[in-house]
Order: sequence, then structure tokens, then C-alpha cells
Amino acid sequence: MTNQQNIDQAKSDAFAEHMLSILNHAALSLMMSLGQKTRLFDTMSSMAPSTSMQIASAAGLHERYVREWLAAMVTGGVIEYDPAQGTYHLPDEHAVWLTRDGGINNLAFQAQYIVMLANVQEEVVDCFSRGGGVPYSSFPDFQRLMAEESTQVVDSSLLQVTLPLIPGLVERLLAGIDVADIGCGSGHALNLMAQSFPRSRFAGYDFSQDGIAAAQDESRRLGLTNTRFEMRDVSGLDAPDHYDFITAFDSIHDQARPTEVLKGVAKALRPGGVFLMVDVRASSLLEENMEHPLAPFLYTISCNHCMTVSLAGDGAGLGTMWGKQVACQTLREAGFTQFEVKHVEADVMNSYYIATKSV
Repeated sequence: MTNQQNIDQAKSDAFAEHMLSILNHAALSLMMSLGQKTRLFDTMSSMAPSTSMQIASAAGLHERYVREWLAAMVTGGVIEYDPAQGTYHLPDEHAVWLTRDGGINNLAFQAQYIVMLANVQEEVVDCFSRGGGVPYSSFPDFQRLMAEESTQVVDSSLLQVTLPLIPGLVERLLAGIDVADIGCGSGHALNLMAQSFPRSRFAGYDFSQDGIAAAQDESRRLGLTNTRFEMRDVSGLDAPDHYDFITAFDSIHDQARPTEVLKGVAKALRPGGVFLMVDVRASSLLEENMEHPLAPFLYTISCNHCMTVSLAGDGAGLGTMWGKQVACQTLREAGFTQFEVKHVEADVMNSYYIATKSV
């Protein structure tokens, strides 16, 4: 029970102000998601200061809704307002973080995850009491969001930055090797590699039927003949000495049995083969994540998706923020004795684990 007499009033007042800020910013997350889905940010980024009617007309939307959305954006410090002219403006300095042109910097896109997670909150509340988790099937929009995000990241960095991190890999891909992607989702990364390296052969595995279907559709649209996609629980991957290069983009921490998955990867690699695991850049220790710019967001994603999906399958429940220490330990337990962790200056979100199978 709170002892009112011993309260530090200044500390209490500061905390109340902090809580009010959180409530306002939580509300703004909902409105940012609306701005992403309705393309209002994209529309305004190419407009001079305009009235709500002009903005609504340009976006093909109803003015009354646009005007109320604009009010939230103005009071939230996102959009500038000139009351004398009755005009609204999205500065270029803000647009780069809120529009599709911003690519991986589009934070309005990330706000959609908050809306998605809110839809399963009652199921997560139930898990707090009974244990277990919320299954992947409870997140019908997750595949679409991950596919869109993956496309933004992959298109901007996979060929130019990520693959060259591994010495000699691009040359091997050009010559022709066997490649697999574990937890391939919609398969965009694999299809992009297959298109760029036609002499190599590519296989994608995921347990999502929708993801595999999307991957196959894209492969057909691109006219690729060097890809195959299979719906499979990758903890049962059984392909000894079959691949020269295996990738896992932001997927290992979601697995129910991550150590078994990585053991399967190690077994599937040929001697001298390389495993690239791209995963969230964080520490396994809470105290070392206090300055992480997205720590509250990522722990929230973890509790309401990554961790609970794993637990729903009686899994390890590593969570989004499993961190470098646990990731390295898990790689060792899987049999990888040679690996390094690299970072890309332009990517503050991920660490790049590069493991080589002993010859």
C-alpha cells in the first residue's frame, strides 16, 4: 500500500509527466499506422503547405477524417500547422522517417505492429495466468507486415552490403553453389539472390503456408528456374552435407526449438560451408539494453509475438531480445566452433552472425 507521507513529490510529478507522455505517444502510434495505411504521409511529402481539403482530395480520402488525423499529428509534433493560413505541412526532415521513400527508416510502418499486437492482447493476458503461448495463426496480418518490411530491408542492403560481409561469397554464388534460407517467409531474399546468381540453386523453408505461396508466386513472376520453396518445420531439417550457404533472417529467435534448428543447419552444411544468421542487435542482459533506442518497442514485440509464438509450440521462448550472449551460446551448442559477429554502420537494428563449418 502506498505511503503518501513518504512520497518525493518532485519525483512523483516527474513520473506523472512521463506517463502522460507515454499515453500521448501510444495514441500517436495508432495515428501513425493510419497515416501509413492511408498513404497520407506519402501524399503530404510531395505537397506544399495545404488545407485539409486539399490534402484529402490529393489522397482520395474524406476530409473530416483527414482533418481529425491532422489534429493529432499537429499536437503530436509530427506535422506543422499555420493557423493564419489554415495549412498543414510535413517537413522533409520528418518525411524521411515516415514515408515509403524512406525505406528501412520508415517508422510509420513499424507502428502497424503495435496495432496488430493489440488485437491479441486478451489471448496474451490469458497466457499470463495459464502459461503457454499465442499461436502464429492468431496473427493473420503478421506475414504481410514482415513481407513488406523484408522487401524494404533486402532491396536496400542484401546484395550491396550483407553478402559482401563474407569474403569470397559473391564469387562462389556467381560460380554456382547450393543455398537454403531457414524461415524464408515470403521468400523475397531468396528470390532476389536467385535472380542475381542464376548459376546457384536456392531452397526456402518456412512453416507458413501463406508465406510459401507468396514466395512461389514471386518466383514465377520473375521467371526463376533455380528456386524451390517448401512448407516445413525447420527443426526437422534433414539434409546432411547438402548446402554451401544457409541464411536465417530474423527467424531463429522465433523458433520453438532453436538449438535443434541450428544443429540441423550445421549438419546440412558441407565442410567449409557458411551460415549467416541476421538477428536483433541487443544484449542478453537487461541492464545492458537500457540505452538501446528501441528496447521498450522490441521487448513489447517479444512478449506479444516472438516469445509467445515460441511458447505456444512448447518452445524455448527466447524472445526478440535474446541477445548476443545467448545467440553465441546457442551457436556453440549447435556445434559451430568458428563464428564471428559483425555489424553494419547503417543498420543499428541487427547483428550479423557468420559461422563456418569446419573442414
